[in-house]
Amino acid sequence: MNGRTASASVGTDSGLLAPTWAGTPAAAEVTDEAWLQAMLDVEVALAQAQFEVGLTPAEALATIVSEAHADRLDLVALAYAARAAANPVVALVTAFTEVVAAKDPAAAEYVHRGSTSQDVLDSAAMLIARRVLTLIATDLERTAAALAALADTHRHTVLAGRTLTQHAVPTTLGLKAAGWLQLVTDARTRVQAVASALPAQLGGAAGTLAAYREYAALDGGAGGASGGEGGVELLAPFAKALGLAEPTLPWHTVRTPIAELGAVLQLVTGALGKFALDVQTMCRTEIGEVSEPAAAGRGASSAMPQKRNPALATLIVSAARQVPAYALVLAQCLLAEDERPAGAWHAEWQPLREALRLTGGAAHTAVELAEGLIVHPDRMLANLELTGGAVVTERLAVVLAPVLGKAHAKKLLSTAAAESATTGRPLTELLSTQPELATRLPPTHLADLLDPTRYTGAADALIDRALRTYEGNGGVVRWAK
Repeated sequence: MNGRTASASVGTDSGLLAPTWAGTPAAAEVTDEAWLQAMLDVEVALAQAQFEVGLTPAEALATIVSEAHADRLDLVALAYAARAAANPVVALVTAFTEVVAAKDPAAAEYVHRGSTSQDVLDSAAMLIARRVLTLIATDLERTAAALAALADTHRHTVLAGRTLTQHAVPTTLGLKAAGWLQLVTDARTRVQAVASALPAQLGGAAGTLAAYREYAALDGGAGGASGGEGGVELLAPFAKALGLAEPTLPWHTVRTPIAELGAVLQLVTGALGKFALDVQTMCRTEIGEVSEPAAAGRGASSAMPQKRNPALATLIVSAARQVPAYALVLAQCLLAEDERPAGAWHAEWQPLREALRLTGGAAHTAVELAEGLIVHPDRMLANLELTGGAVVTERLAVVLAPVLGKAHAKKLLSTAAAESATTGRPLTELLSTQPELATRLPPTHLADLLDPTRYTGAADALIDRALRTYEGNGGVVRWAK
């Protein structure tokens, strides 16, 4: 290594190329230090469970607990040693056993007793995931609350609905925000469900719990060859010590928990990404219907002083475009051969970490975007008027269909709209000169029909439905009506 030691060449992963999660709470929960401590927490939980069924002396448990601190171990040395066994737990167990033995040689015999590497790393992954999902759920609730307030406050703020990038019919910002709210509420519900069901992992070498049974027989404790359930009795106290769900079976090659984590993280970033993508579109210079909250240096360009880029939305969209790829890797790892896989399990670790911290970063960023979003109703009205009333020709088509026939009414309006777009003449003016409309639609009635603010359909009622659903999921809305 060019004369340098391994430890001297190690760099820092602080998020220089990942501003979505750099410095956010979720990032702190998935550091190497956090993973190392989580694995040590699993070792402690195993000793605690074995103590509860009479397999570990109290003195040994106390020593294991007292020494299970990440700062007692050389993290970098462990990382390099992990290459030898293709996972970090083998080196961890050796190093941790030495630390325990230095304090109490007898206690060292009870470290990692009967367990296997995958038990430790899988259970640690569930601990990490639960901590990050808890942060995500909290941020989603704050985002949802802000979107609920936005939906209620702007239930009558009219803007152009857009389909296939073009003006379609009028809608309201309230209804648009209600859609964002529904996505975030659904995501939060799913996050909470997944977080509450994350299982501990305990199976031993090939998922049979055989070594636990043998140790029990050796010590004459519960679960020995002549009694108990051969290790199954450890599952409940082990899961309880970790605060995780008790597994039905060891899931070494039944990777539903990991695949489900990938799926829910993809759902969260997709939901937040839709919100952020709409904000990006609406804050384009030529549209200008919303703005991100301002902050020193936010959205700055290195070359163009006038720029105020949508930085918050960009961070969220960045995560939403990356997480599905990581989720795909996690889903592919459902194909895990035999009783312990060679490569599938190993392929999960880094994608899971990346997905967790990207999603956590996106959720944390979405709070600031939703709570500080600046709305420009005047620009919304100005944009509605760009087509000279064409945005409500659907309404005219409905009104004229009984009089002129559906096909004829549509043809007449399509021709008039095309001429308005080409010549710049207002649609009201063009239609008022049509002989077959003159007697049927007086100018005042025509102007009323072409008023986009009076054609928002059931937007108000739909907003109410979204807010009631949000309330039913534990949200609180301060109603403006």
